[in-house]
Amino acid sequence: MNNSDIQQGQEWLEELLKLGAVPSQVKPSLEADSCWLTIDQVNLTPEQVATLIGQEGEVLDAIQYLLNAIHNLGKEDENRTSYTVELNGYRTQRHLELRALADHAASRVRETGGEVEIKSLSSAERRLIHSFLQESDDLETYSRGQEPDRRLVVKIKG
Repeated sequence: MNNSDIQQGQEWLEELLKLGAVPSQVKPSLEADSCWLTIDQVNLTPEQVATLIGQEGEVLDAIQYLLNAIHNLGKEDENRTSYTVELNGYRTQRHLELRALADHAASRVRETGGEVEIKSLSSAERRLIHSFLQESDDLETYSRGQEPDRRLVVKIKG
């Protein structure tokens, strides 16, 4: 990930916010697996923050999806930039919740030997839980079903 990619993502998000009549600064930061773009909420009303996050993060997810799709269009995998859009600590809190959900599912699978299905996750959330559990030597994950009823399955390998 280079500075140009970071700046382009930041500028795109600031322009989108401006076009949506919620102008705000965007602060970039580099994390291990992506460029986080945090929307500065200082000048936003609570209603604007709630609207941008949406019910269960659906608006934030849509903005993040568009940003990633547009800026990675036609790029080879090794040249793609992963952007995470944050507002009001929503992503940070949701990551903690998903980590706890993944840990709980892993524990249940290890205790019972059966599989655990996790419902009501966005594709990005399913991908995050896949990544949380991919380092487990004894577990595997996959997705089952079709949108909007796609579920993540955790089970013992093999």
